[in-house]
Amino acid sequence: MALANQVPFDGTKEQKAQLYVMIDELRDTKGCLMPIMQRAQDIYGYLPYEVQKMISDELEVPMEKIYGVATFYSMFNLYPKGKYQISVCLGTACYVKGSQAIFDEVKEKLGIDSGECTADRKFSLDACRCIGACGLAPVMKINDEVYGRLTTGEVEGILAKYN
Repeated sequence: MALANQVPFDGTKEQKAQLYVMIDELRDTKGCLMPIMQRAQDIYGYLPYEVQKMISDELEVPMEKIYGVATFYSMFNLYPKGKYQISVCLGTACYVKGSQAIFDEVKEKLGIDSGECTADRKFSLDACRCIGACGLAPVMKINDEVYGRLTTGEVEGILAKYN
């Protein structure tokens, strides 16, 4: 199974240079940590350990604080997002109609957990609280495509469309 923490960091020299220029521009601004982390995520697409470490070293802020901010706010991603971003609704209507089993089936088929990305960066998986299609429960979304009234038996076929 491929786990997100096995996805290698592949930042470029250009991204690193862009990060350092941005940090230099903002470092003297009061409350600069959040804007720096947001822009770093814009540069890299997520906030892997390596990027957090660069921010920590440049700002002389402990890694614990950087990691704490990154894990507290849902806008930050510690893992890359896949080409195909899968969201399984675990909101009340979907949950009552079996969305946890759908979510578990996707996890098993892809070998990843919520918030993770396959090693080939093809798929990422997230649980969400409501897609807004309660009448179609249980619901899964892949990018902008919504799949409703799902059964676990349909998951493999749906994923195969994206291979």
